[in-house]
Amino acid sequence: MKAAVVFEKGSLPQYADFPEPETIQENEILVSVKAASIKNLDKARAGGNHYSTENETHQPKIIGSDGVGYLENGNKVYFFSKKGTVAEKAVADKKIMVPIPEELDFSIAAALPNAVMGSAMALKFKAGLQPGNTVLINGATGITGRIAVQIAKLYGARKIIVTGRNEESLQALRELGADEVVSLKQEDHDFKQKIKEIHRQIPIDVVLDYIWGHSVEMILSAFKGDGTFSHKTKLVTIGGMSGDTIQLSSQILRGTDIQISGSGLGSWTKEESTLLFTEIIPEMYQAAVEGKIKIETEEVDIKNIETVWNAEIQSGKRLVIRI
Repeated sequence: MKAAVVFEKGSLPQYADFPEPETIQENEILVSVKAASIKNLDKARAGGNHYSTENETHQPKIIGSDGVGYLENGNKVYFFSKKGTVAEKAVADKKIMVPIPEELDFSIAAALPNAVMGSAMALKFKAGLQPGNTVLINGATGITGRIAVQIAKLYGARKIIVTGRNEESLQALRELGADEVVSLKQEDHDFKQKIKEIHRQIPIDVVLDYIWGHSVEMILSAFKGDGTFSHKTKLVTIGGMSGDTIQLSSQILRGTDIQISGSGLGSWTKEESTLLFTEIIPEMYQAAVEGKIKIETEEVDIKNIETVWNAEIQSGKRLVIRI
């Protein structure tokens, strides 16, 4: 069969022949793949740079961690697989498959789940978002941040504040449900004062962070208490595009009612992961069918995988490989 294969560690994936997979365990099933999205996770795993591949010995492998396609009986499904998905056929685990509504295009079905994982899981389980809460999404102009805005709205957020550097992309988030935008390009003092002002007027209950680094240091500084009672805020980090570490003042933690946690592979319980596939993704697929969730894609044929692998994709779009 044809597949997108990384033959040597660090090399570009190639469109090549690869042995067709076989089902070995009872819970495995073959899927005829029609599309698969490419995320930072897939690129990191393909290059052997992700923490989930640290102990692996590199061998030629098919790229991709999830995909969409048809089962033998004709059912449309989304599936997750550690054996590669950007190929004509892939092995899926029957326990982690999601039916796709007939009305939903394969590209949307392929692009949406990872963004849902990077937003709904944090909002629902780590932040415990409640209807009426105020949410600040830090670094919201990327594909997952855009979905986070929409899901926060679906989950009943009262007010959604977004930050980012691209002014055009920031303003576009208003159409998706953002109520207020705060530019990360302004001076540090002005940024912190703006966050303080917002927090004083309508206390922020949840911070969803996609970039970490200096912007989070400023947000935490803006929340710093003065010895009086402070509002409880939950900060959940999902990405580290602006740096993997921050400087955190002990005084902020001692004088502020803030809870800091992370959301990602390894941080979710088995029960939460099960709900992702049985309830959350199906719910978001239906929301997409009803026009309540919108996601933009850039589609490329699998034959062009090597050319597109390091190409710059327009901000706010998910790369989807059609097979």
